[in-house]
Amino acid sequence: MDSSTRVNRKSSETENTSDNPQDTVTHEVQEETDLDIHEIKNIDWVTCSDFTIHIGKKQIEQYIRTWELDPAWLFSSEFLQERELKFKNQYHYKLQWSIPTQRTPIPKATACVYFVIEISTIKPKSLPVEVYYLVESCRLRHRPGKTRFRGKWLTDIIESKSHLQDTVSF
Repeated sequence: MDSSTRVNRKSSETENTSDNPQDTVTHEVQEETDLDIHEIKNIDWVTCSDFTIHIGKKQIEQYIRTWELDPAWLFSSEFLQERELKFKNQYHYKLQWSIPTQRTPIPKATACVYFVIEISTIKPKSLPVEVYYLVESCRLRHRPGKTRFRGKWLTDIIESKSHLQDTVSF
């Protein structure tokens, strides 16, 4: 279904306004859902043949600019490692997020999002790379263009770390 398509659903509601069953009135209720409100954005990922570690990092940064986050969120990105598997090579990146302020320029807690770019060794090199990401403390793999990133995920991680720090006494 196209992301700009409107979905119309009709349902019937029955209302009896008196004790007489023949006085029953049926109303049609129409719900409209505008899918443009929650559009899932993506970018055109580089082909396997054109991929480099540097291009991968730049494309991840380009992709996260499509996320609808508060501008106060800042991140640093780094390449972690390359892994050679049987039918693909994986390139692992880490993006570390925080909200520094004037009062606390060095945050007490950060949240990480880990990206993996996969290059198939058996598929045609003209295909785009495959990308997924994991949010710290969550095992669910999110795919660009399939999942809409939510800033609440980062907030929840930082709040849980801050809460844990408050309960531990040194």
